[in-house]
Amino acid sequence: VQLQASGGGLVQAGGSLRLSCAASGRTSSRYTMGWFRRTPGKEREFVAAISTRGSRTNYLDDVKGRFAISRDTSKNTVYLQMNGLKPEDTAVYYCALSLAGNLYSDGTYYRYWGQGTVVTVSS
Repeated sequence: VQLQASGGGLVQAGGSLRLSCAASGRTSSRYTMGWFRRTPGKEREFVAAISTRGSRTNYLDDVKGRFAISRDTSKNTVYLQMNGLKPEDTAVYYCALSLAGNLYSDGTYYRYWGQGTVVTVSS
């Protein structure tokens, strides 16, 4: 399985970005997709996750109401719409795929990882 993330960039505080992550290869018919982020000197942080059909989601408290995760199963693609961006959202964002059934926030449950896309929010 390969994951290709895109959509990062530089945006001013209060702005928006939409990240995309396309999965290819021999994907299972049922898998959870998640987004994580990492900033220098900090641990990797869970951002959001979505179930196979998109009926269930899970978010980091700090992004609730600002970020929205969605997926297009026909395209094997997951999206992260980020609105109201803050400078503290600046990070490398990674998409990940889990074959476990739950919307885990623990990255150890995710087996496949994308290469990361950089999001920079200026104040």
